[in-house]
Amino acid sequence: MRPLTRRGFLYASLTNAALLAQGVKSPGAVLNPGRLAKFVDRLPIPPRAVSSGGAATAHYRLAMRQVESKIHRDLPPARLWGFGATSPGPTIEARKGQPVTVEWVNELPRRHFLPVDRALHGLSGTAAPDVRTVVHLHGGRVPPESDGYPEHWFEPGGSSVVLYPNDQEATLLWYHDHAMAITRLNIMAGLFGLYVIRDEVEDALHLPSGEYEIPLILFDRNITEDGQIHYPVSGNPARIWVPEFFGDAILANGKLFSYHDVEPGQYRLRILNASNSRTYYLTLSAGARSTPHPFFQIGSDQGLLAAPVELTRLTLAPAERADVIVDFQELRGQNILMQSDATPILQFRVGTAPGARAFALPQRLREIVRTSESEAARTRPLTLDDPSDSDDPTSMMMPMLLNGAMWSAPVTENPTLGSTEIWSLINLTDDSHPIHLHLVRFQILDRRAFDVFTYMNTRRIRYTAGAVPPDSNEMGWKDTVRAYPGMVTRIIVRFEGYAGRYVWHCHVLEHEDYEMMRPYDVLPANGQHDA
Repeated sequence: MRPLTRRGFLYASLTNAALLAQGVKSPGAVLNPGRLAKFVDRLPIPPRAVSSGGAATAHYRLAMRQVESKIHRDLPPARLWGFGATSPGPTIEARKGQPVTVEWVNELPRRHFLPVDRALHGLSGTAAPDVRTVVHLHGGRVPPESDGYPEHWFEPGGSSVVLYPNDQEATLLWYHDHAMAITRLNIMAGLFGLYVIRDEVEDALHLPSGEYEIPLILFDRNITEDGQIHYPVSGNPARIWVPEFFGDAILANGKLFSYHDVEPGQYRLRILNASNSRTYYLTLSAGARSTPHPFFQIGSDQGLLAAPVELTRLTLAPAERADVIVDFQELRGQNILMQSDATPILQFRVGTAPGARAFALPQRLREIVRTSESEAARTRPLTLDDPSDSDDPTSMMMPMLLNGAMWSAPVTENPTLGSTEIWSLINLTDDSHPIHLHLVRFQILDRRAFDVFTYMNTRRIRYTAGAVPPDSNEMGWKDTVRAYPGMVTRIIVRFEGYAGRYVWHCHVLEHEDYEMMRPYDVLPANGQHDA
């Protein structure tokens, strides 16, 4: 587990009596996952969603429901929320240029099974129900009315029909709940799934497909002795929100310590970090002390890279995705572990009989033109703020902010449709923040260390080192960027697609749910806002 920030000491449980007073079931003791047998469950593969539409426009009806699923062979079934009968939900597959409509239907119970804090994001005293949902297609270039704006939630019995034009390059997206002030709980409960877009450029590469293309959704949880999901609360009854969440158990596609049988050949892994707060540092090896096995990353958040990048360790912050080719040819007969640091996640059991077809990894994947800084019409300096800078423990419950503003403050970011801007993310906090912009894709320009103390006192940036270019596997198109503490992270964004109101936020869900999210307006080219 990564070290906690200075906020971390606030992790404490309310008494059972306090939990029961909120209508939350008293949790059992949190299970030490190391006590469970490892690699006794097969890795589940999410089912593929079935369209009820015609050839021109596919249509899906996906209902959010309470389901039960065994996280591990030796645990009772867990209560989860999913889409249809599964959590994670079914994978939607689409083609570039072929629109999809989805009816998202809320068939959930009216009481949440995780602890709801009604003091967040200005909801105190409102009539907002404890169970509310709205689905966002993360990374999708979609009209604002279909984006899943956090305030456009609907309660049990409600639904929403959205249009996804799929006017973007082949990539791995994901859909998840985005309801105001409760995203962290709804995703913790299981409301997410994959969304794959394919195109002719990807087809021409003849990448591993079918059973040789494996979706991997990674997320961490705390699990009680009776097999249920446990989400912590603070020691403050007035605000039970906790600033971050790190679970003891890391699941792959909803299973703990699962295994997957593979042939001695090439496989394509489509990996998503769906955790609330945890960053993964993924390696493949035959054991804790063995040399990591190399693999190739061929794609990131918004599709293929220009060329494969060889790695032995892959870093994925919350919401980031990676498209990876692994060659098991030289590993026949071995058991290969996917680990994050020293924590085992998944075992690949490599067979001995040949089966996977021969595949030559192309040296060029897709043309990616780097956006020149000279194309930017504007540079926006935007701070990532932590107002809780005193030694008073109660101040630790204050929210972190984007550019010093609360959610309800007037919109300050209003780019024009078709324009290009540089956003300079000035991180004044002790945390690394995965920053996500809805609607758009962008490129990372660089990161550069600066003197935080000087900035806090003078509002002047004094750099303390030279600019660091993005890593080779960050040189493609992104929609989520890691903004490291004490650094200015610059991204260059072209605002393409649609005019209207969207949001940008930290994808540490505990931060997002408590003010580290802001609306922004994409103005029509005529300068008149129509959101």
